[in-house]
Amino acid sequence: MKKTSARWQLAVYDAVVLFVVDLLLLAFYRSNEELSLNGVLLHASIGFVCIFAARFVGQIYRQIWRYGGIQCYIRLLVVDGIAFIAIAVIEMTLRMFVPIEQVTFSRLLSISCMNLLAALAIRMIYRYCFKCGTADTHFGQFLRLLLRIFAGEEMIHANSEAEHKIKIAIIGAGRVGVTLAEELLASPAAAYIPRCFIDVSTEKAGRSIHGIPVLLEDETTLETLRRHEVQEVVFAIPGMSEEKKRELYAAYSEAGYKIKVYDYPMMQTAGKRRYLREFDIEELLFRKPIAIADDKTGAFYRDKVILITGGGGSIGSELCRQLAKMNPKQIVILDIYENGAYDIQQELKIASGGKLDLRIEICSITHRAALERVFEAYRPQIVINAAAHKHVPLMENNCVEAVYNNVFGTKNLVDLCEKYGAARFMMVSTDKAVNPTNVMGATKRLCEMIVGSASLWGTATYSSTRFGNVLGSAGSVIPLFKRQIACGGPITLTDRRIIRYFMTIPEASQLVLESGAMAKNGELFVLDMGQPVKILDLAESMIRLSGVSGIQIVETGLRPGEKLYEELLVKTETLTKTENSLIFIEKDAPLSKEELERRLQILADAVDTGSDETVRRALKAVVPTYRSPEEVNAKAGEMGREPARL
Repeated sequence: MKKTSARWQLAVYDAVVLFVVDLLLLAFYRSNEELSLNGVLLHASIGFVCIFAARFVGQIYRQIWRYGGIQCYIRLLVVDGIAFIAIAVIEMTLRMFVPIEQVTFSRLLSISCMNLLAALAIRMIYRYCFKCGTADTHFGQFLRLLLRIFAGEEMIHANSEAEHKIKIAIIGAGRVGVTLAEELLASPAAAYIPRCFIDVSTEKAGRSIHGIPVLLEDETTLETLRRHEVQEVVFAIPGMSEEKKRELYAAYSEAGYKIKVYDYPMMQTAGKRRYLREFDIEELLFRKPIAIADDKTGAFYRDKVILITGGGGSIGSELCRQLAKMNPKQIVILDIYENGAYDIQQELKIASGGKLDLRIEICSITHRAALERVFEAYRPQIVINAAAHKHVPLMENNCVEAVYNNVFGTKNLVDLCEKYGAARFMMVSTDKAVNPTNVMGATKRLCEMIVGSASLWGTATYSSTRFGNVLGSAGSVIPLFKRQIACGGPITLTDRRIIRYFMTIPEASQLVLESGAMAKNGELFVLDMGQPVKILDLAESMIRLSGVSGIQIVETGLRPGEKLYEELLVKTETLTKTENSLIFIEKDAPLSKEELERRLQILADAVDTGSDETVRRALKAVVPTYRSPEEVNAKAGEMGREPARL
């Protein structure tokens, strides 16, 4: 009802404008052809009928002018042009058959142009007033706004409420940055107000967009930002290079500005409309997320029964999310921790609308009988093993459990894949398996050896996938730093020299899925993860990002089994490329079945003793690359490693 009333109200305004124009140019204007009252009424009626008929047919009054773009104004221009042609044709036709008072063509054109100009002006002023938050306020405020307009005041100062908003500088005066400014100016409820653009273009510098000045990046100083009362800085250039983003981030954060990111509406997905947000954890890497999985990968998993062990964990649950998009026949989530499994189950049920065939099994991969019941019930075609004890310091003090779960749990899965005819087995590994210095890394290296050996004698296709630290996963450094910052610090860092390779949870999961799909048999897949990152830089960036001052970083010393750097490859000379330029293969000489059984028996005997030290010695005996962290860390300084800085 209100919308209909608004449309008719606009039509009444247009009728008043047309009446005034006709009064001026038909009645009061003196020329060679003065019109009688009847002549004025006749010509005014023709114009009224033609103009409003054309506007209603052209649906001019169905448009919402407060959001009207250039296309709305072009439509009004075209419609009124058609109306003018109709008026001229009717005038000429009437003069041929009826003796009427004549109006010159130039006079008709003047009437049409003045009416169109006034109609456009009404709409532009209304849209302008709406952006300033005064379109629906008292007439006196409206007049004061008009005075400001004619006085040349910038629109961002027209609304007194702007003084209470957060004032921002927008990095980028391109399409994305201007879209952000328009969104903020058009919303009276917005918490932010743009005060300036910062751009590299010399053509834009010194000019203004929507009354907002454009500053040249090279000439923008802290004093300039203070003069514009800038409180926060917003990145609005999606295509900005990571090196440039890192440079600007460091400059503005060190100057004390809080930094946000603008999500361009076209880039927003899953119904989440976020305009200004904090930097995501992934963006602290200052590199583009690596998109790996493609249509070919999706086709491989389509209509398959897939078992994911550790499916409730950080990597396992993301594997489930990725697979759910690929139309599998059935996903079986197996986990010993029921809360994680329940959470991903509910999430996927909601996301799929109940269409996904999803099953949950609560079971440990060390429990052979229970695990066999799962295989017998579902007969999985693809098995992805993401179940493992992965916390390095904890596993140093729980060697028996680490070997029992990681090594013999994996062996159980391989045996059951063979017994129940699984087509493919995919092992999730870690960079800590390369020249391991801890129990966790050694057990994962042995898992890789189990998978490699099975590729010689098994009927399934076997592969392992190795990647670095996963940002935001359970037990990783990011959640720990977040909690420490939230508590006011300090951030605890074992050693300021530590460097690590990092990737996001989606990247890690996609790597597992694509490498598993391309596997022929026995491959060990590795992702090109770029340069490693210094953990100290990561901590400092998170402190700057939080906006909290006074957070200290305390060095606590290396933990048991921890080394200063991680490696991704065992023998770089054996590295081969795949069809994906980011995925490589490290091909080891696999162990024979007999040799593997011999090594596993040594471990089994050690586990039976219940002694962590006995198990540690057994691990060193069966994993030749397992070395002490002291030996590896002593060589770290000699290798000349230069990590990527944040």
